[in-house]
Amino acid sequence: MINAAEVIRTGTSILFITLDSLRYDVAQAALDDGSTPRVASLLPDGGWERRHTPGSFTLPAHMAFFSGFLPKLPQPEQPPRLWECRPPAFKTVPKETFVFEASNLLDGLAEHGYRSVCVGGVTYFSRETPLGSVLPDLFDEDHWRPEFRSPERDSTRHQVDLAIEISQRYDSRPLYLFVNVSATHVPHGHYLGDSRDSLASQRAALSYADEHLGRLISTLTAKRPWLIIMCADHGDAFGDDGFHGRGIAHPVVMNVPFAAMVRG
Repeated sequence: MINAAEVIRTGTSILFITLDSLRYDVAQAALDDGSTPRVASLLPDGGWERRHTPGSFTLPAHMAFFSGFLPKLPQPEQPPRLWECRPPAFKTVPKETFVFEASNLLDGLAEHGYRSVCVGGVTYFSRETPLGSVLPDLFDEDHWRPEFRSPERDSTRHQVDLAIEISQRYDSRPLYLFVNVSATHVPHGHYLGDSRDSLASQRAALSYADEHLGRLISTLTAKRPWLIIMCADHGDAFGDDGFHGRGIAHPVVMNVPFAAMVRG
């Protein structure tokens, strides 16, 4: 169990990675067949947890995440939440949960000296449209470039290069560093030389991203401890029961991989 209240009290930096659109079954298959060795070496015992996302596409899922609602285990009993907004007086919160006095986690962390930085990926973080500014506006600092988009074959490398640079810039200050990995979001057929997106091409995209995610985490944790959270915001249907895409309450969309650990 991670004591997030202690993490914040001690000023431990936080890395939150969302693997956009990554299905749980794809993440687990890649882990089982050795396609993601760097991530495999970092995951807690037991590997990925299967969890239920609070949103079926990028915008609602991330709004929930930044409000304190991370994916939940598919079972009646839940472990203590890592963090939540101060609840009404009648509700008891476990002492391990970080309780913030703000309408969102990022403002709550700011009251404890954290700087929040977003390295965007998909267009909900690009500021190209009015909706594309909603999530970035939550952060103290946000970054997005065309080479971070999912059609860019080497998007994760570009994102990780910037994330490492940012972490070094704030080496002496607690940081909430968020990276939205776009490689696993459609289109990803190009990782197999195909114009079609599929389970296989999403797994190939994750395998590509693995090296760079490993590089990011090993670089960050070489100097100081970090709380690391990795999960998908939602999954994607590729013809399952006739469904395609996201924004639907199909199990392949709602089941996501999740992992949280302290490293360093």
